[in-house]
Amino acid sequence: MINLTYSVDLFDPMHIDLNVKGVEYEYIDNIIGLIKKFDLSSNNLSGEIPEEMKNLMALGSLNLSHNHLTRKIPEGIRGLHKLEALDLSSNNLWGLIPSSMTSMTALRKLNLSFNNLSGPIPSANQFPTFDSTSFEGNSRLCGPPLPTLRSSASPNDLAVKAEEDEEDKYGKLWFYASTSLGFIVGYWVVFGSLVIKRSWRHAYFQFLDNMKDKLCFCFWK
Repeated sequence: MINLTYSVDLFDPMHIDLNVKGVEYEYIDNIIGLIKKFDLSSNNLSGEIPEEMKNLMALGSLNLSHNHLTRKIPEGIRGLHKLEALDLSSNNLWGLIPSSMTSMTALRKLNLSFNNLSGPIPSANQFPTFDSTSFEGNSRLCGPPLPTLRSSASPNDLAVKAEEDEEDKYGKLWFYASTSLGFIVGYWVVFGSLVIKRSWRHAYFQFLDNMKDKLCFCFWK
């Protein structure tokens, strides 16, 4: 859980003192526009990274590492033009690294290691300067600065395959859900009607008795 404490001056509601993990921050007036460092690492966070992060226009450092974040890296993150350090390591993020992140030219430190990212690593602007440790622990990533291409397929083929795998993941989920629902509905259509209608129940068990007699007759004949 996130541990945040804050105090608000009732005579000056735009003046807020914020305590994050023991560090005190003082914000006046345009609070969102003044945040320059955001560290929520190791807070047991879950769910996807909110698109609203793009509103932190002055943000210079963002650390969301060692949580349980899922889904894709949001495209809106490219709007953080002043971001110099980004750490999303040790989460459960999957999908492609957005190519739009190459427009974040202020970015000097990047850590996307130990997620489930896939496809080619963007190669424009500052991305070739990042060390391979920035991307390690993502077995389906390929391209520089990783040492070798893990597949004989081209980066474009891997990107297409990654998207197909994501669609297949959701397809399987819907298949299992619909199969389970169909079984439950079918079960209650048959057995529910036997419970509700006495005449159907008697006819069903009479049918079973007749089948038993016929089988016994055939066996002993």
